[in-house]
Amino acid sequence: MSAASVERPHEYRPLIAEANRLMERNPGNRVEIIGGQILVSPPPDGAHGVTLTELMVPFLAAGLHGQGSVVVQGVGLWLPTGVEDYAIPDLSLVDADFEDHHAENNCYDPVCFRLVLEVTSSNWKTDLRDKVKAYASAKIPVYVIVDRKHQRLHVLTGPAGDAYDSHRTCSPGETVTLPAVVGAEVILDVTRILKAGRPDAG
Repeated sequence: MSAASVERPHEYRPLIAEANRLMERNPGNRVEIIGGQILVSPPPDGAHGVTLTELMVPFLAAGLHGQGSVVVQGVGLWLPTGVEDYAIPDLSLVDADFEDHHAENNCYDPVCFRLVLEVTSSNWKTDLRDKVKAYASAKIPVYVIVDRKHQRLHVLTGPAGDAYDSHRTCSPGETVTLPAVVGAEVILDVTRILKAGRPDAG
């Protein structure tokens, strides 16, 4: 996949400037701008990181980290929802040439993202509400949410406006095959992923 990146005017960005100051003052925090609002998330717990590792395994096994696409953590996604909006998904599947689609502020054009994934922490409402609208508006084909609070896995597909046409909620005991748009067959074991996300798992 390849398309021209969105051109952005280089002008003073007060929200981005403040967001960058917050990141410098609070190492380890994730700072995003969604809907013109600065969101600051504290560093996640260890189980959050274990969950991300668990999630990477099926993508790597499917051969999606290679010449055509790469699996990356914490890369910025430029959003069309506001002149300074951007998000930093926990995990993304992007086209291998994503660096050719740099927008600004270390963020990349949504055109090169095949999938974004969030593992909930204290900010779970943002992942389940605000980011659904943001990622749909950016036309991200697949949005996966590991909802640790409610012990569910959500797979949203078919972005249309600021929503997704399909929203599948999966419970422990289920497996889910991601849409072919990701580029290979990826099957997620819901029980295994949710177990990894529990702080007492071991």
